Amino acid sequence: MQAELFDALMAYREQKRPVAMVTRLEDGAQALVTPSGTEGALDLSNAQIDEARTRMRDDRSGISADGAHFTHVHNPPLRMIIVGAVHISQLLAPMAALSGYAVSIIDPRASFATEDRFPGIALSDDWPDEAMEAMNPDSRTAIVTLTHDPKLDDPALHVALKSDAFYIACLGSKRTHARRLERLREEGFTDADFQRIHGPAGLPIGAVSPAEIAISVMAEMTAVKHGTEPLRAAA
Repeated sequence: MQAELFDALMAYREQKRPVAMVTRLEDGAQALVTPSGTEGALDLSNAQIDEARTRMRDDRSGISADGAHFTHVHNPPLRMIIVGAVHISQLLAPMAALSGYAVSIIDPRASFATEDRFPGIALSDDWPDEAMEAMNPDSRTAIVTLTHDPKLDDPALHVALKSDAFYIACLGSKRTHARRLERLREEGFTDADFQRIHGPAGLPIGAVSPAEIAISVMAEMTAVKHGTEPLRAAA
């Protein structure tokens, strides 16, 4: 590996940015592929770049479809940030952890966010926008707001929508979500921002109980991560 390419790879890893090293098996020529570009001596076709990015999205290193290249994916850890230490969070957090996410829960209500209710989960009792800014959501981060309280959910969304988070979802009915978007519009957010918000959170599977809602959120988040999200039914 060329020293410059190695240094670039280490820089991406240090910055916790997704990157893949593509090596041509015939001669060892290499290139780095990121979500927005490539660098290195190896000239890759658009199809090869797309395949490398798909492997990055799916966390899947391996031999390329043409059998001539090996893609080594270097992804930062997956993270889920949950706003609201509520009943659904008690089920969603361990589901996400089992799926490979480092889970953090934000709730300034100290009596809600306790170790007894959330064993082994990172907890923050800071105000949501302050906690979110400190956590610095990136393209490997999912954010779910569950409190139903605009004083808690809205500040978190202000930070989420300015981040590269791959999944942003909010619990609440369609009416609640419409009011949420009205408030965000008054704060300067636009329809383009709203396209990033999944609300009501979760796939429409008829979920009723906290466990079912947690399953629907996990399913939707997984579909978004892998680029296979189904279309929602028309309102």
